[in-house]
Amino acid sequence: MSAALPLKTSSTDTQQALNHRAASPLTYAAEWQRVLHRVNPILSWAGWVHVVFLVLALVLLPFDDRMVTGLPVWVKPAKFALSGLLYLWTLGWLLADLPAEAQKSVRRISWGVALSMVVEMICITGQAARGTTSHYNIASGFDILVFNLMGVFIMLNTVLTIWAVVLVWRHRPHGSAGYVWGVRLGLLLFLVGSVLGGMMIHQNQHTVGAPDGGPGLPGLGWSTRAGDLRLAHFLGLHALQAVPLLGWVIGKVIPRHATLLTWLGAALYASAVGWLFAQALDGKPLIAL
Repeated sequence: MSAALPLKTSSTDTQQALNHRAASPLTYAAEWQRVLHRVNPILSWAGWVHVVFLVLALVLLPFDDRMVTGLPVWVKPAKFALSGLLYLWTLGWLLADLPAEAQKSVRRISWGVALSMVVEMICITGQAARGTTSHYNIASGFDILVFNLMGVFIMLNTVLTIWAVVLVWRHRPHGSAGYVWGVRLGLLLFLVGSVLGGMMIHQNQHTVGAPDGGPGLPGLGWSTRAGDLRLAHFLGLHALQAVPLLGWVIGKVIPRHATLLTWLGAALYASAVGWLFAQALDGKPLIAL
């Protein structure tokens, strides 16, 4: 494999399979996963561990009527497992577009991220099994230990994200100009979203102007009576999927102005994150019910 080629494009057969118009969605998804596992088995396997946690939470959900912060106890593990799954597989896919000279760093980042995310899921699932919350829980010495353990690995994941941001700005990912800037700006906004989560840790809850656990949006739990920092945190984190996808589409449709339009799209996305964060700090819910 040439050092100038990204890992994802090193196999002509793989690219032909992915681009085959007659392929069914299931075939396409299976081929996508096969490519991901080849280029980054670490994050691929960590994602499958999250699939196991997700299935476990969904299976237990109908049979456990305990409530934690206003939601069924297994809703939070299910949400975090799904979010972590998207993060791990997206990160693995995006970093595979870096040139070969960056892949040693990618492997190190991948090991740290995989460990961080799996430890977090173990903590969240274990606390759910106990019928309590994992975040901001200082009710006992054990709860404090679990919360602090999560904090250590969240910090590790943030540091590794900074490393990933440096890599994609230092080494040009393979792809159109729109996609390249989408990856760079998407990772940067993901880092911002991660840092916003620190505000929740600082105030030891996610709600502003009311205690955690009040009325919230169905299935999500986002407060409908006070500010909720989770909205800005959520939108910032999922810039990792939204902004590279936006850049890829723009690069395909309007290649001549791809760089400018991708920057503009990322700026609008960042403005939405900032607006949600400011609204939450002001104690205002996104939707008041």
